[in-house]
Amino acid sequence: MGRLLHIDLRRRGAPGNRMAKVRPERKGAHVTGTEHLTFERVGSTAVVTMNRPEAKNALSGPMLVGMADAWVEIDSNDDIRCAILTGAAGSFCTGMDLKSMSGPGNESVKQRMAEDPDLHWKALLRHYSLKKPLIAAVEGWAVAGGTEILQATDIRVAGEGAKFGIFEARRGLFPLGGSTVRLRRQIPFTVAMDLLLTAREVSAQEAKEIGLIGRVVPDGTALQSALEIAEVIAANGPLAVEAIKASVKATEGIPEEDALKIELELGWPIFATEDAKEGQKAFAEKRPATFRRR
Repeated sequence: MGRLLHIDLRRRGAPGNRMAKVRPERKGAHVTGTEHLTFERVGSTAVVTMNRPEAKNALSGPMLVGMADAWVEIDSNDDIRCAILTGAAGSFCTGMDLKSMSGPGNESVKQRMAEDPDLHWKALLRHYSLKKPLIAAVEGWAVAGGTEILQATDIRVAGEGAKFGIFEARRGLFPLGGSTVRLRRQIPFTVAMDLLLTAREVSAQEAKEIGLIGRVVPDGTALQSALEIAEVIAANGPLAVEAIKASVKATEGIPEEDALKIELELGWPIFATEDAKEGQKAFAEKRPATFRRR
């Protein structure tokens, strides 16, 4: 349980077109590690799918184990440049399934949880920071824990019918997925307090207007849009991309003078890499760069 099986799902579309349509071939895809979490490859992009459609992809023990393993695999595999988190069958995630988590379950999942009591927080990206870009592709419901893990992603694309909300207060619960910390840093304070305290539902259009998501697309096309974005990112220098993300995260909320020092520490070494030289050479020669992560 938890060992990832790789599926390199070949791209389809016009050769050389960076925005060509690419999609994972679902037929014959294998569950990787758990029955509720699928890990697929589209070229250099990893597609992590919360796959429990009968429960609108509510979080379960097997799903959390699979997610925790997926993040480690994505960061440790140099062939992966970008990742997408999505949900199966028209829903993103409806949060934690408390009955599933407290009831009888797979023994191997229980063993993993016992071996690493922090595993569920790592799975939800509360106690694990992914170094590679993570794109959320949202369709349908993304509420409670679904909206919470959304805040740990870098780029967010949603179908126009998607619904968001931090519903925990409705049930007398606390949103421990990070929302009382992250949400007020990502959207205006008063809007964050509105969503947290009223626990109301938010449409995709409103989510875009307040800055919770970045793009609204026709229903059923969020994953395709995310794959196109990932393909553009994957064509960039991976060391530069990861250093940029690291700098943005490391400098959040600290004084500008200190932040600029961190930016210099993270960014300056990139100029001495072979990839930086290749990027400049490719630009001068008017050809696509071939980056080798060194």
